[in-house]
Amino acid sequence: MFRSHVLVCGGTGCTSSGSVKIIEALQEEIKKNGLEKEVSVVQTGCHGLCALGPIMIVYPDACFYSMVKEEDVSEIVSEHLLKGRPVQRLLYTETVTEDGIKSLNETDFYKKQHRIALRNCGVINPENIEEYIGTDGYSALGKVLTEYTPDDVIQTLLDSGLRGRGGGGFPTGLKWKLAKGNDADQKYVCCNADEGDPGAFMDRSVLEGDPHVVLEAMAIAGYAIGASQGYIYIRAEYPIAVERLQIAIDQAREYGMLGDNIFGTGFNFDIGLRLGAGAFVCGEETALMTSIEGNRGEPRPRPPFPAQKGLFGKPTILNNVETYANIPQIILNGAQWFSSMGTEKSKGTKVFALGGKIKNTGLVEIPMGTTLRDVVEEIGGGIPNGKKFKAAQTGGPSGGCIPEQHYDIPIDYDNLISIGSMMGSGGLIVMDEDNCMVDIAKFFLEFTVDESCGKCTPCRIGTKRLYEILDKITKGQGTLEDLDKLEELCYYIKDNSLCGLGQTAPNPVLSTLKYFRNEYVAHVVDKKCPSGVCKALLSYVIDADKCKGCTLCARVCPNGAIEGKVKEAHVIHQNKCIKCGACMEKCRFGAISKQ
Repeated sequence: MFRSHVLVCGGTGCTSSGSVKIIEALQEEIKKNGLEKEVSVVQTGCHGLCALGPIMIVYPDACFYSMVKEEDVSEIVSEHLLKGRPVQRLLYTETVTEDGIKSLNETDFYKKQHRIALRNCGVINPENIEEYIGTDGYSALGKVLTEYTPDDVIQTLLDSGLRGRGGGGFPTGLKWKLAKGNDADQKYVCCNADEGDPGAFMDRSVLEGDPHVVLEAMAIAGYAIGASQGYIYIRAEYPIAVERLQIAIDQAREYGMLGDNIFGTGFNFDIGLRLGAGAFVCGEETALMTSIEGNRGEPRPRPPFPAQKGLFGKPTILNNVETYANIPQIILNGAQWFSSMGTEKSKGTKVFALGGKIKNTGLVEIPMGTTLRDVVEEIGGGIPNGKKFKAAQTGGPSGGCIPEQHYDIPIDYDNLISIGSMMGSGGLIVMDEDNCMVDIAKFFLEFTVDESCGKCTPCRIGTKRLYEILDKITKGQGTLEDLDKLEELCYYIKDNSLCGLGQTAPNPVLSTLKYFRNEYVAHVVDKKCPSGVCKALLSYVIDADKCKGCTLCARVCPNGAIEGKVKEAHVIHQNKCIKCGACMEKCRFGAISKQ
């Protein structure tokens, strides 16, 4: 038995900040101080508060160390682990109070969260199946195989109200019911771990922190629909997740949780990994299955739907990582437990990846129905530098921008769709007054154009034309007629694209046109970018009264656009200025402004 456990985040974010070296330094210092039999070091998945990584938590004291550096390790070991005196200067500021150190669950970031999909992330070692089993892991699978019929499993999911967390929000139980009702000599269970939305990292974090939960849920799905084979389609750019998934699959086979005759019930089920090459379109279900089959990832017309004719032409169900992560807990705690959370039509919780102009960048899991304001202001810590909230983008390239007038909207599937956005997989990018909404729409269209598979003309050509019009507007060359063309083309693409990705591609344009039309008009009529973002409409000007002639601006200008003698006012030649802003950044006298 160890008297202390030191949990160090081993998710991608903290790993990129050096958490592996911190773990190595910890183990070395613990050995040096003779504490190997008293202190255990555990590499976990993501704790959620990514803005403060690398993260280290010492239990049973529940001391939360943030932004830990390798050079801090010896002090933490000698002071805290050896002498029992927490190093207060390294603790997360909010946990340090006059009454002592408060737990992480009492902080603003965590106290409004309710973790179901993320319940083990940051808590267990994802590479040790016994730690998963110790948190009731595989109990749901055992319960299903020994106490439930396949129809019982499906009815439990229907009663829970669980909807797909991958974007569309289709009822999970209904999808499974459709697949079970189709007879075939072989059926398949697939997991979509091809997380391609800019700013989204929810599925990756679950796989890095709790991979066994997905394996268990897929085995339950296999039992429910009568499948014996599963596939997890994961992008190759997630090396940590891929490695931990493979370790988990190997361990599950060794312990008899995957393979033949699971729990001695005669049920056979196995899982294989398939790596994606990073194509955004392979997040669409039929394109994903086409890719698993070894073909170019392109969507297929529907019907027939995958529940009828999916992978290799056989009945198939496909759910994403977060959907599966909820299922074992629903089985163990009951449908009523899950359906008691959330709103009338959106049950349970939702994981969001907070990014953009927000203080607490990271991963959060909230009950459905929590307002956007609560997520941004309370959990996310608000907008940095005293800036004002302008909009939030949900659903990535398929979603829309939510303006301040809808800041208090309860977040669920139907509410977001009603205002021109969508839940999507869960990326939530916050924007402040310095963001240009025309530029934001252009950014997402550029992504969509690049990622279009090209199979259907409306998406292949239409999104390119949309991007060209937006580019024209941001350069100050647009006309009012272009705004009408933009809107007309958006609706054409929505109505005629082959798959869901093409059909939702115009959403960022339509939502910004609806809520921020004044910015489009300013670009077209006034030839100005109100937020000062679009370079073609900017100019840097030197105030002659403030300029001291120090020549620093001229020296940092990469294109020789600034001219002037020492101790005399300088001038910027607009025809040579490349709008990089280096001059304004370096000016010590505030003489250069952006107009």
